Amino acid sequence: MKKTGVRGKVTKQLGMLFSLTASLMAVIVLALSMSIFSYATETTKKQLQDAKEKKSRSQNELNSTKENIAEMNEEKSSLQGQLDTLNTQLSEVSNNLEQIEEQIGSKENEIENTLAELEAARQTEEQQYESMKKRVQYIYEQQNFMLIDMLFNFGSFADFLNQNQYIEKLSEYDRKKFLEYIQTREYIEEKEATLEVEKVQLDEYHTKQQAEQSRVSGLVSQTSGTIKQYANDISDAQSKAEELEAQIKAQDEDIKKLEEKLAEEMRLSKLAASSAWRDISEVSFAEGDRYLLANLIYCEAGAEPYEGKVAVGAVVINRVLSSVYPDTVVGVIYQNRQFSPVASGRLALALAEGKATESCFQAADEAMKGYSNVGNCVYFRTPIPGLSGRNIGGHVFY
Repeated sequence: MKKTGVRGKVTKQLGMLFSLTASLMAVIVLALSMSIFSYATETTKKQLQDAKEKKSRSQNELNSTKENIAEMNEEKSSLQGQLDTLNTQLSEVSNNLEQIEEQIGSKENEIENTLAELEAARQTEEQQYESMKKRVQYIYEQQNFMLIDMLFNFGSFADFLNQNQYIEKLSEYDRKKFLEYIQTREYIEEKEATLEVEKVQLDEYHTKQQAEQSRVSGLVSQTSGTIKQYANDISDAQSKAEELEAQIKAQDEDIKKLEEKLAEEMRLSKLAASSAWRDISEVSFAEGDRYLLANLIYCEAGAEPYEGKVAVGAVVINRVLSSVYPDTVVGVIYQNRQFSPVASGRLALALAEGKATESCFQAADEAMKGYSNVGNCVYFRTPIPGLSGRNIGGHVFY
């Protein structure tokens, strides 16, 4: 009886020890589970923070670009106003030039008419001069005869006086006509000189207007070129702004997805804190699970060392054991947005072509037996700043 009592006491103590050990293991599993999701949550937070910082930089660049566009548009509007003014001036100069050219044509016609009148006057002058010269010569040659004839042939002194008055009137008429001709010629010559001066003045003004037109045209051309350059700059800036807006929109979508992912991981973290983990002996693997897992290991860690291949297989099996994830290999691997080779089609291609190597099958076998070299980790990825975990090859497991 005494021996039985001792044995019973020992048995009871061993039972208590096993119970304590089981409780301790449960606490360890729970702590590891919470640690795993904590790592995942911190990773997503870091990604979310990085995404928001990228968006902030893009937004600042977009704001700066829009300010530049506004300034360039304002400068372009100012230049356009200057160009409009210059175009108006050019139009006025062109109208003035057209009027001046008409005036020049009119003046040239007047000068031509005046020259024709002057030529006619010179011919008249020559005829009058010849006539007067002959008349004077005749009077001079016939002067004595006429005097004697007037003395002896006139019936009375009154007739003589009348005849003399006639001669004087005739001479006075000749002088008058000659003076009129001289005055006409002087007037024509004066008018010709005046018109010549006016023509020179008009030609000078014409030249000045042409120079002004050339100057304004040059300014218009320069301003138009500047406006064109501004238009090109604005177009480039607007294209850049559109690209930045599209980039910000994409970043907003990424941030939204990361926020959703963070919320989901926090939810899973809470679930994992209270979830149970199955033992590997409780898992029933289906036909084809080994082939599927080996090819996923090939896609995710084909170039990794053997330890890395085993770790990837362990992550899949850990998820099968966790109540937070599907309880089959197929369900875990094909769970939405979990393994990138599934979405990219690489896994389907590997399955079709049987890409998995012998080491991949060996790693799958170890994982399916319950061996894990990464503890209860259920995530892995390439290392990023701020993410801690177990590094194996090119992956960090957390």
